[in-house]
Amino acid sequence: MKFQIEDVTVYFPYDHIYPEQYSYMIELKRALDAKGHCLLEMPTGTGKTIALLSLITSYSLSKPQSPIKLIYCTRTVHEMEKTLAELKLLHNYQIKHLGPQARILAIGLSSRKNLCVNPTVLAAENRDSVDAGCRKLTASWVRAMAAENPNVPTCQFFENYEKAASAAVLPPGVYTLQDLRAFGKEKGWCPYFLARHMVQFANVVVYSYQYLLDPKVAGIISKEMQKESVVVFDEAHNIDNVCIEALSVSVRRQTLEGATRNLNRISQEIDRFKATDASRLRSEYNRLVEGLALRGNLPITDTWLSNPALPDDILKEAVPGNIRRAEHFLHVLRRLVQYLRGRLETDNVEKESPVGFVASISSHAGIDQKTLKFCYDRLHSLMLTLEITDTDEFLHIQTICDFATLIGTYARGFSIIIEPFDERMPHIPDPVLQLSCHDASLAIKPVFDRFQSVVITSGTLSPIDLYPRLLNFHPVVSHSFTMSLTRDCICPMVLTRGSDQLPVSTKFDMRSDPGVVRNYGKLLLEMVSVVPDGIVCFFVSYSYMDGIINTWNDSGILKEIMQHKLVFIETQDVVETTLALDNYRRACDCGRGAVFFSVARGKVAEGIDFDRHYGRLVIMFGVPFQYTLSKILLARLEYLRDTFQIKEGDFLTFDALRQAAQCVGRVIRSKADYGMMIFADKRYSRHDKRSKLPSWILSHLRDANLNLSTDMALHIAREFLRKMAQPYDKTGGSDRKTLLSQEDLEKMGDGSVHEMLY
Repeated sequence: MKFQIEDVTVYFPYDHIYPEQYSYMIELKRALDAKGHCLLEMPTGTGKTIALLSLITSYSLSKPQSPIKLIYCTRTVHEMEKTLAELKLLHNYQIKHLGPQARILAIGLSSRKNLCVNPTVLAAENRDSVDAGCRKLTASWVRAMAAENPNVPTCQFFENYEKAASAAVLPPGVYTLQDLRAFGKEKGWCPYFLARHMVQFANVVVYSYQYLLDPKVAGIISKEMQKESVVVFDEAHNIDNVCIEALSVSVRRQTLEGATRNLNRISQEIDRFKATDASRLRSEYNRLVEGLALRGNLPITDTWLSNPALPDDILKEAVPGNIRRAEHFLHVLRRLVQYLRGRLETDNVEKESPVGFVASISSHAGIDQKTLKFCYDRLHSLMLTLEITDTDEFLHIQTICDFATLIGTYARGFSIIIEPFDERMPHIPDPVLQLSCHDASLAIKPVFDRFQSVVITSGTLSPIDLYPRLLNFHPVVSHSFTMSLTRDCICPMVLTRGSDQLPVSTKFDMRSDPGVVRNYGKLLLEMVSVVPDGIVCFFVSYSYMDGIINTWNDSGILKEIMQHKLVFIETQDVVETTLALDNYRRACDCGRGAVFFSVARGKVAEGIDFDRHYGRLVIMFGVPFQYTLSKILLARLEYLRDTFQIKEGDFLTFDALRQAAQCVGRVIRSKADYGMMIFADKRYSRHDKRSKLPSWILSHLRDANLNLSTDMALHIAREFLRKMAQPYDKTGGSDRKTLLSQEDLEKMGDGSVHEMLY
């Protein structure tokens, strides 16, 4: 269908549209017109992705004189493929209506591991080894040697891509990773470098968060992007954590031992070069006198991860004299490693600010702040000069230089925390030194400053006013949408006590109480006997899940559950979990029914959908708070309180409830779906906790369902399932339409859609 939103003709590839999708497009267009940033919360399963894609591409088509580029960021490769598949459908629809003028180029970009087509390189098992394998075949000096000596191995795909030169382009179209690999094989070109090259010309680019938020990666991939771009962060409820991880570094004993090995190897390489090709080291020295930025444009295969922190103005300075010569730089790094090794030999937890830490390095190791600041780039320059290709061997020394550059650059927003052992296992010495970033706005600030519109959207962004404070920006539009339903297909309940009227909770002093564990078991046992197909249970942590399952096993509850449904468990091993999920789905498909035990903040809670019969009920056992004694968390809470005036309790509750909402949101993936959600903890009945759940869940949470015991919950579940089994009208009754056709949209103005939703 196609319809007008003010001056934009929107092409939408389906015959019907949900009212909330229409409202979502109106709000999104307001943000694009204002050239500002926006926060939009929209329930899961209401077609967020297609609404975003169709509005932004149609907006671009309606303004051909100043087309905007769409940069769409997803969290996982699976989500990226889903987004590109939706876009393909939309693109075909637009071409059908508009002809060739609607053609666009859209590509997904991922790591070499997902795009490489060279079988010898792909044989490596992890990402870093694939990157290094690629570099061994494509680095400029390897190719120069191969030109003289034909026995030196190179990559045929890359050579063909280079030979094609400016002819190596992608014709317009939408390319998933699979399509890019197929195109590369057919033409004999390298898909990875082709995609990297085409990113600057594409109308739509879909890639992972890290490509924009992690400064080391963004410096290479995203520096070409024009300002007239719209950046979308999808499923962005955890965006503050992604920003923080991008600027945090941890150093252990293994890191320091590995760094020492790296330094010895570099030292041997320097001696070799002195004997054979001393002029290279001399010319590098002269280049460093002029400043790092003047080393010219490196060939694309030689570019390494960019600097984690430095803006361009610093790179134009001359490198400090004491690290210009290669052997002097090595001495500095050896002293730094020695100093860090000394700091790890501690018996107490220590916490220090970057300023104090830099002063201490200066007095004990004689390395000043400016020298630290240049470590990362100086190492990069040295590795290029020494023509080192197996970069995966040098990850340890890169970590040390990354750490040095960050503490040399930032004076606030960070802490250095040294812990002699993990608090959960105090008898095992495992010292770790962590540079932890507390301020999420540091990593995302360049994105807000550079691009004209940034859209942050997810199914759980409640309370929505906390995100602008955490990320330190001013949205022009911030809106939370509810779900328009023909029938109440969501049934959330808060269970506060068992059938024996004992309260249930995972509060630290109550969680191991046998009464609580027994009541949780009885709740699940009652539910498996009435709920058909699949049930998903989320626990607050792996250790708690293990403990509870063991107790249930000893008391025979687990055996009784197994008589009704099979039980599958998520573990920390990815392969085991994938296998468990597959078999869980098979058990649901063949009618045997199954229960899946999972953990909030785990892999399953973040990315796996339990739609239709795979999830008819989800039980959240407890409130998934973070481990509140963690030193890093405490330092971050203190920083948030002092800088942004966010109270510790508020932040912890917000963080726990966005995880809980994320878990229970897995069961509803479309409006034809139905499911129940049980929040099994007495703390959910408190208004201050409950009010932080997303509005689309709260609007279905009736007062009668707020303080239930197991037998009452069972009665409500039976009633709900009986009601859901009745036939219903998918488009909605006469008073509330939940599917709008093109005629409906033409008949009514903007006002009536608004009325229908609110």
